[in-house]
Amino acid sequence: MRSTTIARNYAEALLELAKRAKDLRGWGAQLLGIAEAMEREETLRVFLETPKVSAAMKKEVLRKALQDRAPSKFVRFVESVVSHRRQMLIPEIAQEYMHLVDQAEDRMHANVIVAREADEKTRKLIADRLGKVFNKTVVPHLTVDSRILGGVVVRVGDTIMDGSVRRRLGVLKHKMLST
Repeated sequence: MRSTTIARNYAEALLELAKRAKDLRGWGAQLLGIAEAMEREETLRVFLETPKVSAAMKKEVLRKALQDRAPSKFVRFVESVVSHRRQMLIPEIAQEYMHLVDQAEDRMHANVIVAREADEKTRKLIADRLGKVFNKTVVPHLTVDSRILGGVVVRVGDTIMDGSVRRRLGVLKHKMLST
């Protein structure tokens, strides 16, 4: 089985547990915290990936680290991941889990390019307008690129909506030169 399929299966199982606990975001934050720690802390990453350390020892260390910070079912989930030697998939499981939470909460993410830094009012306006277009809650991730001159370029999955001044000027130039 491919690692993305395995990660997705674990994420789906965790989503069910989190739904029962009525804490989708909280459990996601816990899992993201572990994933970020694995990426940031080389010692933790080496400890988890080395085959010389038993699964029991890894589970014990993680249990102690999480016992006061996470629900017991979450801790047991992490222990299960370690028992099945899938602990190095935790970052991928976290990513898949957050995608599933977005689907469950009818939310999507959009990469939005703007010509200059946007204030909070503009960010909210962009999110609202995109929400109406896609009929979902949209979380915009803004980047600034002055080359577009003005307007916005939105990318959601494979869909690109280019409302930039640069594109409009290009279309106008093409029309003027073709006549």
